[in-house]
Amino acid sequence: MDKKTKQRAMRRLKIIEGQVRGLQKMIEEDTYCVDVITQSLAVKQALSGVEDLVLEGHLATHVAHQMRSGKAKLATSEMVKLYKLAKKK
Repeated sequence: MDKKTKQRAMRRLKIIEGQVRGLQKMIEEDTYCVDVITQSLAVKQALSGVEDLVLEGHLATHVAHQMRSGKAKLATSEMVKLYKLAKKK
């Protein structure tokens, strides 16, 4: 993972960490269920954003390198694996 992508991912994960702490506090304080679910969905979306960022970085670096270095079969295999994982969402 390149340095810029890593920094962006870490920043987003720290934000998500704060969101999860807020979610825990909401549960402890018996916050209205719909508000808890709304916050939970925001956390899921934020995690999905991190996944997208990491995937983009992976494709731009590792998979592109594999393609350039004659390992197209391996790159294709990885892309299919990632596609299958994404379908499970």
